[in-house]
Amino acid sequence: MNEISYSKAINAALREELARDERVVVLGEDVALAGGTFGITRGLLNDFGPKRVIDTPIAENSIVGLAVGAAMTGMRPVVEIMFMDFITLCMDQIVNQAAKSHYMFGGLAVPLVVRTLAGAGLTAGPQHSQSLEAWFAHVPGLKVIAPATPRDAKGLLKAAIRDNGPVVFVENKALLRSRGPVPEGDVPIPIGHADVRREGQDVTVVATGQMVHKALKSAELLAGEGISVEVIDLRTISPWDQSTVIESVQKTKRAVIAHEAVGPFGTGAEVAAVIADEAFDYLDAPVKRIGAPFAPVPYSPVLEKAYVPGEEQIARVIRGLV
Repeated sequence: MNEISYSKAINAALREELARDERVVVLGEDVALAGGTFGITRGLLNDFGPKRVIDTPIAENSIVGLAVGAAMTGMRPVVEIMFMDFITLCMDQIVNQAAKSHYMFGGLAVPLVVRTLAGAGLTAGPQHSQSLEAWFAHVPGLKVIAPATPRDAKGLLKAAIRDNGPVVFVENKALLRSRGPVPEGDVPIPIGHADVRREGQDVTVVATGQMVHKALKSAELLAGEGISVEVIDLRTISPWDQSTVIESVQKTKRAVIAHEAVGPFGTGAEVAAVIADEAFDYLDAPVKRIGAPFAPVPYSPVLEKAYVPGEEQIARVIRGLV
């Protein structure tokens, strides 16, 4: 194991896949010469050259359209969309072209990865801080991944690049500098498997992105109060690991779902609905969801901190259930 940052883990995955498969190309705004807005692709241009690591114009729809065509004709493009908010500019290419082509054209492979940076915490305002992963989880034909740790960021990105279908890979900006152990060598992580990050007996918390870390802090706090919390890192939002979640809820008999995106119509609603269908007879309390308020992400650091759910809010909801 190496102790590296989340961003370096993504860089390592890209570097290893570029070296492993000549069909892999990386493209996006400032990904080559500048090494990416957040430095994630730094050094790749020097090692693989301008035909494999490609700076593009500021034109998200054209970038993804180019990548969809490249994927359909045998390449394995990895696109970076600088902020997830900008993914609104290439919805047709992702939702109507990449996601549908396998179905419409006799099983055509579209091995495309769209990496994008989501989430608040950097006081970047309402047009650079959104978490829109639920939009894409609603589209048949797309896989949606949201890793919370450096290990998962590297392993799941490698799996996404090798997948024969389109994947939206959501990287949380607040986690880029977080550090953790990452295995050396070629260790992809299968898509669609959750990770039980902490075992417990009294309540299950299902979380994604930075909410995983806040749930773990809440669990540590509540352990001192005699409340045992099981924390599940969903890792893949679509397809999501229903069996691991249901098995946990059958044991703990209580469930909380926490995500950074706004609460209404989010990932938590889908998870809560399945828990209600599959584990209703085991529940001792209502299923609770925790998400951001149904409002734009504020600029003000004070307001933004209040906007993003925190460990105390998670702990308060768990206390109410237990």
